[in-house]
Amino acid sequence: MNNGKRYSDAARRYDRQRVHDAVEGLGVVKGLPSAGFDETVDMAVGLGVDPRRSEQMLRGTVSLPSGTGKQVRVAVFAAGEAAIAARDAGADHVGDNDLVEEISGGMMDFDVAIATPDMMPLVGRLGRTLGPRGLMPNPKSGTVTTDVAKAVADFKGGRVGYRTDRQGNVHVPIGKVSFSTEALMDNLRTVMEELNRVRPPAAKGRYVHKVTISSTMGPPVKIDPGSI
Repeated sequence: MNNGKRYSDAARRYDRQRVHDAVEGLGVVKGLPSAGFDETVDMAVGLGVDPRRSEQMLRGTVSLPSGTGKQVRVAVFAAGEAAIAARDAGADHVGDNDLVEEISGGMMDFDVAIATPDMMPLVGRLGRTLGPRGLMPNPKSGTVTTDVAKAVADFKGGRVGYRTDRQGNVHVPIGKVSFSTEALMDNLRTVMEELNRVRPPAAKGRYVHKVTISSTMGPPVKIDPGSI
């Protein structure tokens, strides 16, 4: 069965217009036909923010208590003692000019890029490569820091980034289909608490408009924000 048929079959197994309780919705996602691998469960939140206004754009990171279930590959732009600390913390790629050259040559074997502040003029050369992929180190996301060892440990241990897109939506992975409902619920709740914590003062009226969850290859399931 190809992905299109599997998706259609999954979509027929529940009422796509129904707004589910969070626990029930996670059960729906976990019970849909498998794609043959341990799919990621993604959360999408539609927020009442104006993405055209910089003060209403959200960007940051949040540590998921149950982790992501994914082996995160980390690249660190650092030199000297910071580079040694990054390697000791388990970074997959560490360097300065040499790492820039590798990435310029097409090496993209990493999920997170971290840099010490002094490396940013150098990393800036990779703006056209890293920027469109959401990999450009940024202080707001905790990826420009003097404590690279902690940053490496955090991201490998379950810290994920989030940011609003042009439609005011935030997309965050909250684990794997193989996770227990309780573990996914803990992550789901943590993300919502974080988004409420960073609510822009300028955002007026209803803040959370909709929440959906879905597996990598599955259709979205609507969730009642009040049940999270």
